[in-house]
Amino acid sequence: MSKRPMNVGILIFPDVEVLDFAGPFEVFSRTRLEAGPASRRSEETAPFRVFTFAQQAGPILATGGLEVAAKFGFADLPALDILLIPGGFGSRALLEDEALLAWLREAAPRVRQLCSVCTGSLVLAKAGLLKGCKATTHWGALDLLESIDADVEVMRDRRVVVDRVVSSAGVAAGIDMAFCLVEEYCGKEVADETARYIEYRRTPI
Repeated sequence: MSKRPMNVGILIFPDVEVLDFAGPFEVFSRTRLEAGPASRRSEETAPFRVFTFAQQAGPILATGGLEVAAKFGFADLPALDILLIPGGFGSRALLEDEALLAWLREAAPRVRQLCSVCTGSLVLAKAGLLKGCKATTHWGALDLLESIDADVEVMRDRRVVVDRVVSSAGVAAGIDMAFCLVEEYCGKEVADETARYIEYRRTPI
């Protein structure tokens, strides 16, 4: 991977599912190339720089009424290496947000990896970014994903699907998806050590 930290941008929006974005945020932000608790006290060996963004920077009410803040808006968003689209009840409104869908179509070719958690894959499908891909979503939205774009090969029994786009099933599965990417870019040893640090038992994908 490159010497500079990879920029991981996580889209947030009203009624975004908390663990959809917070789980991957924790994984990427706690990853270090040097093992041990002491390495987490600085960014010196951090391979990822992770942040939230929205169409406009500022406060967002997530599922359950949790107030979070988007660090960046579209206007000042740094160049992204990894673009992550989470899900939640608020993702349904995004399916009709033409400005957002247009932004995604423009941004996707410029990132190194596009990925989704839960019903974030519905948004990518609506933007036409999953054509010809294998993908998954929350079990309650598998039929909807299929109906949005018949060119998506919906994987109904997979927790994480690795294709041109990396997608995961619902909510907590996003943590496994994030570890999949950590392992790809930093190696299994770093991914396993990070999982041990946050005391997370990795699930085979």
